[in-house]
Amino acid sequence: MGKIKLNVLGLSYSQTQTGAYALVLSEEDGDRRIPIIIGGVEAQSIAIQLEELEPPRPLTHDLFKSFAEAFAVNVVEVNIYRLEEGIFYSELICEKGLSRIRIDSRTSDAVAIALRFRCPIFTTEEIIEKAGIVLSLEGESEDPMIAGQTDPEVPKPEKRSQFTEYSIAQLRGMLEDAVRDEDYERASLIRDEIDRRGESV
Repeated sequence: MGKIKLNVLGLSYSQTQTGAYALVLSEEDGDRRIPIIIGGVEAQSIAIQLEELEPPRPLTHDLFKSFAEAFAVNVVEVNIYRLEEGIFYSELICEKGLSRIRIDSRTSDAVAIALRFRCPIFTTEEIIEKAGIVLSLEGESEDPMIAGQTDPEVPKPEKRSQFTEYSIAQLRGMLEDAVRDEDYERASLIRDEIDRRGESV
């Protein structure tokens, strides 16, 4: 059917829109990537799933998953099927019993839901030809939160080192506090500092 599977590579601050983020999707069997500008709320929802953080209360996309599961609905696939005037159009492919249903969705919501259902994300060759960017892999970071930042559309944020003076025990306590307070951006930075030291959370 000509579908191309995509993986979620990471998130970056957007230089083009204040308060927005760039979601970077990568072609699974190639070196093209698609940067998509999304809002802060959706970026937070995607980030905490990528970081495997546990929110004290369910976020909107967690609620969607619980609601779907309660009625035996499973999201089996996400399709990014159209690109028009810079806007990506997506749909959720859902199954309930023998029925298959397509639900229109914003791409940011579709990706956040796909991560929770652990279902594949697909697009078309036409879209990836229009929006895909080919990157050099030399010297590229493996950190999912900053990977792909050599993209001209996805600038690299400033490095933050405000946590370097803290011990691992202090960082773990701060991480728990940040998650409890639902400050997921701070929690992600603390987790990155712990990971940089080769320690587990």
